Amino acid sequence: MRYDNLSSAVKKVLRGRRREETDRFIAFRSHWQFDASFCTPGKGHEKGGVEGEAGFFRRNHLVPVPQASSLATFNESLLEGCRKDFSRIIGEREKIAGEMFKLEQPHLLPLQSEDFELAEEYFRKVNKQGCVQAGTNFYSTPLRAGLEARVRVLPSTVEIHHQGRLVAEHPRCYGQRKQILDLEHYLGALERKPGAMAGSKPLRQWREDGRWRAAYDQFWSALQSRHGESDGTRMMIELLQLGRQCGYDRLSAALEEAIRIGSSDAAVVRYLMTTSPINWAPAPLDPGEIKRSEFSTRPLPAIATYDQLLSQSAQSLVKEVAQ
Repeated sequence: MRYDNLSSAVKKVLRGRRREETDRFIAFRSHWQFDASFCTPGKGHEKGGVEGEAGFFRRNHLVPVPQASSLATFNESLLEGCRKDFSRIIGEREKIAGEMFKLEQPHLLPLQSEDFELAEEYFRKVNKQGCVQAGTNFYSTPLRAGLEARVRVLPSTVEIHHQGRLVAEHPRCYGQRKQILDLEHYLGALERKPGAMAGSKPLRQWREDGRWRAAYDQFWSALQSRHGESDGTRMMIELLQLGRQCGYDRLSAALEEAIRIGSSDAAVVRYLMTTSPINWAPAPLDPGEIKRSEFSTRPLPAIATYDQLLSQSAQSLVKEVAQ
């Protein structure tokens, strides 16, 4: 296969057509069993057919810029575009592309039974901010500083592993020198220093991503008014830790229900999250359906048994038990 000198495949251009390839690209072409031939830098005529086909595909399938809900959906639309091109006649050829592909297919090697995962992998130490570096960006982890973690950079996500266990996963950032922080990873440290919570960068990123909802601020403010700034923030952090276990949708629903009933008690939220179902609001009563006769005919409670406590024998028994 003929390649341009893309940086993910070529570390250094040597004399002639010799190249110093990246380790990951060597593993990639070895897995799929093909040889790579690299073009001469600045010689566009060596890959004119590829440039022309790439331009045709871009103009017909990528203009205007497509919108997709996920990378998998976008890839499926690209594959569908390739299938449509099977019915196209390329240049001065007499047969359509699909027929020519069927003639060429028997001469191709069979595909490997196992796929090749396109992930860059390396080991990084956790810095004092609790982050590991991937490319030029830094991603937060729940690991303590100094530990070594295995970082896997995928097309859309960055995974961080420690001792064979996935400890953190972030959406991949394609910017440069950015910090991608998850508030979950700093709850333990913020619990010891609650004053840093309000102005923390992880909290600001949660707000920007829409993960910090309006009910969180409203209940947090109520906790601070009732218990003080530090203790109220610690209680809010405890609720966030519970939300990490039970789900943040459940935490949001519990906070909204507590606000609705006028409670600013963290214990009420914990009860709603761990005991009651998600939908706590009772069905509203229709005043027209309430019959006054139901209340007028209901028997009064019997309280005669309480009079027994007024007897002399009952009073002496209570004294004996108290002694």
